[in-house]
Amino acid sequence: MTWDAKRLPAGFGRLWTAQTVSSLGDGVTHGALPLLALTLTRDPMALAVVTAAGTLPWLLFGVLGGALVDRWDRRRTMWVMDAARAVLLAIPAVAAAFGALSIALLAAVTFLLGLGGHFFDTAATAYLPDLLGRDPALLERANSRLRGTQTASSGFAGPPAGSALLALGRAVPLLADAVSFALSALLVRSLPAPPRPVPQARESLLRQARAGAGYVFGDRLPLGLALRPAVGNIAFLAVETVLALFTHDRLGIDTFGFGLLLTAEATGGLIGAGIASFLGRQLGTGTALTCTAAVEGLAILGLATAANPYVAGLALAVCGAGMGATMVLAPSLRQAIVPAHLMGRVASTSRMLAMCAAPFGALLGGRLATTYGVRTPLYAAAGLLLAMTAVTATMTSNRRVEAALRGVVSIAVPGPRESADAVLEGAPELL
Repeated sequence: MTWDAKRLPAGFGRLWTAQTVSSLGDGVTHGALPLLALTLTRDPMALAVVTAAGTLPWLLFGVLGGALVDRWDRRRTMWVMDAARAVLLAIPAVAAAFGALSIALLAAVTFLLGLGGHFFDTAATAYLPDLLGRDPALLERANSRLRGTQTASSGFAGPPAGSALLALGRAVPLLADAVSFALSALLVRSLPAPPRPVPQARESLLRQARAGAGYVFGDRLPLGLALRPAVGNIAFLAVETVLALFTHDRLGIDTFGFGLLLTAEATGGLIGAGIASFLGRQLGTGTALTCTAAVEGLAILGLATAANPYVAGLALAVCGAGMGATMVLAPSLRQAIVPAHLMGRVASTSRMLAMCAAPFGALLGGRLATTYGVRTPLYAAAGLLLAMTAVTATMTSNRRVEAALRGVVSIAVPGPRESADAVLEGAPELL
């Protein structure tokens, strides 16, 4: 069967719809939550606590959460997490309606929402290969659609809708997001049941978590796939930290113009997600990933040297396109090559590395801007991205990608009495 003849299964449509609805609700909350917090306090540190609370679950439970997801039924994990988040959002909505909302409550809710998102995202990443039969072409098409609609829903439509709904009442955007989670839970619950996992010897949760981390750090291909977003987050957060200041002081861009710049970046992300599969087919996934890394670095370099808003907008759009394509190609490849019983742990380990790297990027950007000037973080980010391109080019080369895909095809499906370790023993050594 040719690539063009392959069709995504009907179940993917329900998963796609569920994630689109949920992403729209997330965008509503992300747009309204900072404004909601501002109605309670003007203390920057208090506002920072609310924002940071959403990232803590990935830092605290990243690898262990992946190990739990690999033990649990992935479809059930997704709909239970969505249902729990729907109920959770009702708490601050009721508190807001009765004038009892506080920063402490918002921070606690944000943390628990992040924890639910951690389990949902990890389970969804692990479930998709089961749904699509681990077919690389189908995974790229599916991730392209998921990424595109997520950007459109949470990046374009959601935040303005959240601001508008907040004008109707402080509880309204929270209730809207709760409804989106409830609808998503109902759709996910109707998805096909995943295959039963291969029986494994009972191990401690910590030992299983170490096995997932060992898979990432013990093979150059998954390590390269994990380093891309980790190093990228350092670079992009260094830029994001000073971007508003840079565009205002050096390019004379006002608040409205800054919003247009971010829209240009998001538009580039949509385009990149849309052409990712084409790039993978024409260049090979490994070469395509190398090219997108180079494009991101050159685009940030162009932003650093921009003399007017138009060049800056074009640079951000090109960077967004590189990021959008990367965020389709890399997860699709990981889902195609990682053994099913390790998928949750490998996905969560990779995501944890990226999340841990982000604060270092923000601190780096602030420090460089304070010491050397506001353009310096942009030059440093460009240099870091281009250096990463050279380092990871061999780690995610076409040769390694093709060898890993051949290894997946050649591994026989184990019988009911065979352990998961037998599957790994049959995989080719890629180091």
